[in-house]
Amino acid sequence: MSTSNNDRPEAVVVGAGSAGAVVTRRLLDAGLTVTVLEAGPADDSEAIHDPLRSPAVLGTEYDWSYRTVPQTSANGVELPLPRGRTLGGTSSINGMIYARGVPSDYDAWVLQGAAGWAWSEVEPYFRKLEDYDGGAVGGRGVGGPLHIQRLPDPSPIVRAFVQAAEEAGYPYSDDYNDDSGFEGVSYLQTTIRDGRRVSSWEAYVRPVADNPRLSVVTGATVTRIVVEGGRATGVEYLRGGERHLVRSDRVVLSAGVFGTPQILQLSGIGDAARLRSLGIEVRAHVPGVGRNLQDHVTSPVIFETAEPVFPRTQGLEAGVFGRTRSGLLAPNVQPMLMSFVYPYISGRLPDYGFTITGQVLHPLSRGTVSLRSTDPTAAPLIDPRYLSEPDDLEVLVDCLLQIREIGEQPALQALHKGEVRPGPDFGTRDSVREYVRRTTVTGQHQVGTARMGVDSESVVDPTLRVHGLEGLWVVDASIMPTLVSGNTNGPTIMIGERAADFILGARPTA
Repeated sequence: MSTSNNDRPEAVVVGAGSAGAVVTRRLLDAGLTVTVLEAGPADDSEAIHDPLRSPAVLGTEYDWSYRTVPQTSANGVELPLPRGRTLGGTSSINGMIYARGVPSDYDAWVLQGAAGWAWSEVEPYFRKLEDYDGGAVGGRGVGGPLHIQRLPDPSPIVRAFVQAAEEAGYPYSDDYNDDSGFEGVSYLQTTIRDGRRVSSWEAYVRPVADNPRLSVVTGATVTRIVVEGGRATGVEYLRGGERHLVRSDRVVLSAGVFGTPQILQLSGIGDAARLRSLGIEVRAHVPGVGRNLQDHVTSPVIFETAEPVFPRTQGLEAGVFGRTRSGLLAPNVQPMLMSFVYPYISGRLPDYGFTITGQVLHPLSRGTVSLRSTDPTAAPLIDPRYLSEPDDLEVLVDCLLQIREIGEQPALQALHKGEVRPGPDFGTRDSVREYVRRTTVTGQHQVGTARMGVDSESVVDPTLRVHGLEGLWVVDASIMPTLVSGNTNGPTIMIGERAADFILGARPTA
């Protein structure tokens, strides 16, 4: 796909994902000419749009199919890291769960140097983006571009999970995204409408795809941001074996938590010593590029059933926001029901069953993304350093023990034949620890590799402009200083909404 209406656009957006699509729409709304460069193909696979078929997209041309380097604290294996490579980015291949996080997540960003990102300042942007089918209650938004669906018809397994969590002592939360509270067990909200996925591209750009001020180029591998005299002046990319250059006074880098630091480093923006060692001319010494990688580390508990379990929407339909110890400012774990047998671990798996995954919401481990070489088509070296901080392992073990307690409650126990992974042989804390190390997987919520702040390790300032350069903004999950308490797609879309105001030079307003 290639539409080209602009010789020199007023803005070029690198990446058509969760935030890139939002920025594109808002800049178009303001009257700018915009060129979007997307490395992947158009989102023309039916498996993208059918929520029940979305796992079929993984490992295809629509997925970057990244892998970690061997993870020392996770049994020494290389772990898969799916990331969207199409219009809509990861919002076109993710689990479609919508969560805002909690106010303290954003207030903590301010304490880390991100002035202007307190909950009171970002909450209006959540309302602006939302089209919540539960109505404008409890601070929720309606009429925005992104449709958010309450679970329409919970299956017996999903209802039993919610009841079992209540039996285990978790309060029921009717809307974990409203003003009344976040903690407890809930039916999950999703970016689905009329049985179809609502990606950020579908929500924001598809309705204006015929705008003559918009150019969309798919299959475009960005090789570098062109920097001249301390200012970004364009983007160089490869397409069909040919090199192209698009000039613009506004360059928006929305290539994601792995692609953004890779492109910055290829452009000479990063740690000067590392860049020189690769023979890359230094354009700006920004040592924090590629550092501070965080992810919601995850491990599954799998239960066997006598008959098949059939998901009603996309199979991720209920979950708990909980704590493993008292005194925490926010929930630190997220057990989540999956109405299928989790397939991404080795060993015996039952023919029929369901899964409850444990997830650490505020891990202490920090990783890196660095260049493998100067070849822009080579995947970067990705080292999340999962479980490198001992507390992350202990929190995940605690979470799995809590999941076991939910699984043993009468409401749910009546519907399964027993726990098969870890299973009864893993009865001690030490054995569960070992199981977690062997079954660690990504929560697919990576953030932080172009951190927002004002200190020497930050990459962008609180208006998302790259330190030391004019005309270059980073707008994606990589700017988050720390993870939020929940799934990251919604907050990333919020970042796109807020960033558009900064890029347009207007005082941020909702």
